[in-house]
Amino acid sequence: MNAKEMLEQVTKDGASDIFVVAGLPLTYKVNSTMRHLDDHKLMPEDTENVVTEIYDLAGQRSMKRFKETGDDDFSFSIPGVSRFRVSTFKQRGSFSAVIRVITFSLPSPDELSIPETVINLAKTRSGLVLVTGPAGGGKSTTLACIIDKINHEEESHIITLEDPLEFLHRHDKSIVSQREVSSDTESYLTALRAALRQSPDVLLLGEMRDYETISVAMTAAETGHLIFSTLHTIGAANTIDRIIDAFPSNQQHQVSVQLSMVLSAVVSQQLLPAEDGTLVPAFEIMMVNPAIRNLIREGKNHQIDDRIATSSQDGMIAMDTSIRNLYEKGIISRKTAIEYASNPEMMEKKLQ
Repeated sequence: MNAKEMLEQVTKDGASDIFVVAGLPLTYKVNSTMRHLDDHKLMPEDTENVVTEIYDLAGQRSMKRFKETGDDDFSFSIPGVSRFRVSTFKQRGSFSAVIRVITFSLPSPDELSIPETVINLAKTRSGLVLVTGPAGGGKSTTLACIIDKINHEEESHIITLEDPLEFLHRHDKSIVSQREVSSDTESYLTALRAALRQSPDVLLLGEMRDYETISVAMTAAETGHLIFSTLHTIGAANTIDRIIDAFPSNQQHQVSVQLSMVLSAVVSQQLLPAEDGTLVPAFEIMMVNPAIRNLIREGKNHQIDDRIATSSQDGMIAMDTSIRNLYEKGIISRKTAIEYASNPEMMEKKLQ
């Protein structure tokens, strides 16, 4: 079976991620369950063949970067099958890959259980909107749904900077320019600086990786642009701490003040195993109101969780409240609710 046939088969089986690693059969994940394609353990020469075939499927992409550095990221499509995001790497000297399956068309937010409050962030006029959570937690999909809403409802120029491109957006009411780091531009920072000269109304920055990128993103938000981006954090307070801690200590107070002015919302999400064998998202939503701005400016980030928990009238919800709601609806188990809670001891008491 060649790489194309393999991708066709596992996509039909509903795979979300595919693992090509020596010493194991070809493995893929359906919801939170790992499955083997067959009993044949892949040897290093097998994984090299599969990885090479994947590069061929991606328009005969050059393997030079992968062979020189040991890592590469790219995406490609197989017509009639799906789109794929690939991360190739070397482990124990052998070629390996993890492949994310991305549908051609975006499911509706209702199908994905994304709250209307989150999708309505598309109506934000300016500022910085962050979607955070662990890798594989659905951040890219949530952002793609928000961008899709803007594209269908607003006359805007949307620029996305991604590494690699995932969901492809067709121009509708908006113009959507999608740039991929490495193939269309050398880095997030270079592309972000250039984007500010390209008349953007909305900027999607795939990830805020360092303080220089964060600094330019905040400056762009200050000047009236709407910026969407992601961070690998869980919880609004942790997200704010991560941003501020990315800067040298002598700049952190200034950054706190700037962040308090430009931040519009933080959505934190994670995927939980449901009782029916699927995965279900839990969301924390923080809308930045005057009280939250004061806490950020004064460095009282530890008080943000309490503020979120008592501000449901402003559309906010705490992560543990979202998890508890899923448990009370019978969607997740008690064990799952406690395991994924930000405060497991408190969750256990509330569920007694």
